Amino acid sequence: MQEIVKVAVDAMGGDNAPVEIIKGAIEAIKKEANIKVFLVGKEDIIKAELVKYEYNKEQLEIVHASEVIETEEPPVMAIRRKKDSSLVKAMNMVKNQEADALVSAGSSGAILVGGQVIVGRIKGIERPPLAPLIPTAKGVSLLVDCGANVDARASHLVQFAKMGSIYMENILGIQNPRVAIVNIGAEEEKGNMLVKETFPLLKECSDINFIGSIEARDIPSGYADVIVCEAFVGNVILKLYEGVGATLISKIKGGMMSTLRSKIGALLVKPALKTTLKSFDASEYGGAPLLGLNGLVVKTHGSSKAKEVTNSIIQCVTFKNQKINEKIKANIIVKDE
Repeated sequence: MQEIVKVAVDAMGGDNAPVEIIKGAIEAIKKEANIKVFLVGKEDIIKAELVKYEYNKEQLEIVHASEVIETEEPPVMAIRRKKDSSLVKAMNMVKNQEADALVSAGSSGAILVGGQVIVGRIKGIERPPLAPLIPTAKGVSLLVDCGANVDARASHLVQFAKMGSIYMENILGIQNPRVAIVNIGAEEEKGNMLVKETFPLLKECSDINFIGSIEARDIPSGYADVIVCEAFVGNVILKLYEGVGATLISKIKGGMMSTLRSKIGALLVKPALKTTLKSFDASEYGGAPLLGLNGLVVKTHGSSKAKEVTNSIIQCVTFKNQKINEKIKANIIVKDE
């Protein structure tokens, strides 16, 4: 029998909390029997929402938290002052091993601060990166870092590459994943000071499959499995990716409904198109894990709907079962030391 994976869910975090968060949690426990979800937040609000659903009561528990960290609050101050907030309580559950993982659509800054200050870094990890899966023509790639470390050093990026390789090999089953660093050209001598300093260090890493530089235009084609960059570049790539994707989908739908002939054509291609567009829907892949912490913290979009919350919770099961943190400790820290 598989071990039960305990996931603390910040029920009050995000633009669509608590309705979509709770709906996503219910869907997760219906899909996965080996999950127990702790909905952390204001008990009366959570209970009022739960009456809409039928679910296995043994798989869900409410943990009351009287406060909520709002998006506009300064992250460090919020974490320090709001000890009884849903996010801080959930973080402490991971720290105290009452939960294996945390999923939140709340304040990005507070999640990043809380992850490092409360959950804590694995000994030897310099900076934990946010690492979302992004859709490509060949499946998905891991973009690391997309938001945690704007001013990173070369040694940080080397660890990002190693952790990303471990994640892709064990979560996605990609053997010897291809690692590339984001650059403005394919030539080794190109790039800013950070890229120029990091490139030779990645070349020297015998435990990763480093294939060199990747230009932004090659990311959607699936040229690399792990895409390494500091958070400023990564966040720009991610946001542009999402914006272009949403615009293209809107344009395609608008074009198909513009004339009677196009509407008839749309009916014929709808099944195939739906499958294709689904593969480019970021919510299909869950949230972005904050790699290198003592427990798993997963950040989902602030605008997350139930599907992304569900997939983020289920994502925690694979992370736990594949012992990602143990492999990071064994394969990175020992070698680096």
